[in-house]
Order: sequence, then C-alpha cells, then structure tokens
Amino acid sequence: MGNFSNLFTRFILMMLVASCWMLPSCTEENGNREDNPIDEPILVKDTIRYLALGDSYTIGQSVAPVERYPRQLADSLNTAEFFVKDLEIIATTGWTTTRLIQELNDNAPGDDFDLVSLLIGVNNQFQSRPFSLYEEEFPNLLNRAISHAKGDRSKVFVLSIPDYAYTLYGQGAANPQIISDKLDEYNAFAKSVCEAEDIPFFNITDISREGLDRPELLASDGLHPSGIMYAEWVALIYEDVKKLLQN
Repeated sequence: MGNFSNLFTRFILMMLVASCWMLPSCTEENGNREDNPIDEPILVKDTIRYLALGDSYTIGQSVAPVERYPRQLADSLNTAEFFVKDLEIIATTGWTTTRLIQELNDNAPGDDFDLVSLLIGVNNQFQSRPFSLYEEEFPNLLNRAISHAKGDRSKVFVLSIPDYAYTLYGQGAANPQIISDKLDEYNAFAKSVCEAEDIPFFNITDISREGLDRPELLASDGLHPSGIMYAEWVALIYEDVKKLLQN
C-alpha cells in the first residue's frame, strides 16, 4: 500500500509540472508575459508614377533607353525611399510646343501622376517659329503638367532648354552665338513663368555648354546629349526632386 501511495504521489507531481509547462501564466514574471521577439517592420517604399513631357531631349535621341534622363532619374529615386512603378514618356524628336499640346489633347495620359517634368522649346527656335507662340503655349503646357500631377503644382518641375550651339552640329551654323542668344530668351521666359507659379526651374543649359570642351557629353550624332550628360543633369536635380516627393 505504501509503494502504491508513493507512486500515486509522484504521478500527481509529474502531472502538475507538465500542466505548468503548458500554461502561459507559468512563464510570466511579475505579471509580464515573455512573448517571442518580433522581426523589424519591413520598410514600404512610396510608389511613384512619373510623367516626362518633352521632345528629343526627353526621349533621349541617339542614346539607349536606360540612358534617357527620365529613366536615370527614376532609377536614382528607386535607390531612396521611393519606387517608381510607372514611367511614362510623352516626347518625340522634333516636337514643338504646338505638337506636344496636340498629343496631350489626342492621347491624354491621365491626371494621377505623382511627378511630372517638362522640357520643351528647342524646336520652336530651331524651326523659326514666332517667339510669341512659345509665350502663349509654354504656360499652357505648364498648366497641363500641373493637371496631370493631380492638380498639385508642387509635384511639377521644368528643365531649361540645352544649348545646341555647343555641339559639333551647332558649330556648323552661320552664327552659333545667335542660337545661344535665342535660347537664352526662351529660357528666361520659361524661368519667369515658373517663378510666378512657384514651380522649380532647373538650369541644365550650363552643362550643355561644356559640350565642345568635353566630347564625352555628346551623343554619337554630334547634336544630342550623351548618357553621361544626362547623368549630370540628374545629379544636379536629384536632391531637389526628392524633396518634391517628400513634401
């Protein structure tokens, strides 16, 4: 009988210990339960839709698609806290302000972009269109850019027109200085409109004017920027564009 009592007592003690292991309260100390550690939260990037409007300088005439300045800008932003899930480029070599407006009228890209850039006007000058046409149509295009950026002007930026007088092609003109003077007039007007609208205007013209001293800045056609020049544009504007997205 004594042996049976001892065995029964040991059995009861074992059952109590086992049940304690199974109950959460047995792992508590001073009323605080010790939970399993939680992994650090995964950083979710802001997804961006970017619309680039322009002409040959935006579509990247004579360079690979990955070397276009909008693509390089998108790739740079992807390394920060953003992810550019959609890059749409509406631009074709030779387009004037008139032709870009026509394209936006015929094939509107939507009004839900988080970032919109505009670079237009060189073909107005190259094709000897009246300057008054640019004065009328550039503000129109700027307003269109704002409308495509959800109506938020703080998500729009403009790049100045490069100076093709500082290219091998431009040097073949009768008077390259006339080209530079005309483009200065275009850029001064565009800058004044952007300042009135509180929209960033980035001067990349000075970089383009290094083309003759730095042949690597020109594409193989001797007229358009190379991927290296586009990279320098992006380096110039990157921090400011990132701030636009952060606001």
